[in-house]
Amino acid sequence: MRRIIWNKIAKSDYFKNIDYLLKNWSEKDVQKFIDEVKHIEFILKKGNVDFQETNYRGVKRVVMRKQITLFYKINDIAEVEFLRFWNNHKDIKKLRF
Repeated sequence: MRRIIWNKIAKSDYFKNIDYLLKNWSEKDVQKFIDEVKHIEFILKKGNVDFQETNYRGVKRVVMRKQITLFYKINDIAEVEFLRFWNNHKDIKKLRF
């Protein structure tokens, strides 16, 4: 099983998304987002599935929902690093890892 690590930016993005959902949506929506992230984390830990390639070298992406995409990379056979939870309404040209 692979280990999942979260970089500082991914953690910050994650909590900003939760804060946004708490302010603008329901607790049910917040819990659904948290559950979706846990599910993707579980899938990536198992190592059975990797998601869509991107134009960034070694970086893959998972569209969590139409508003949020998770960008991650596989550091080695035993480690996956979460890079960003990107708001899809932002300009993708400004995406930095």
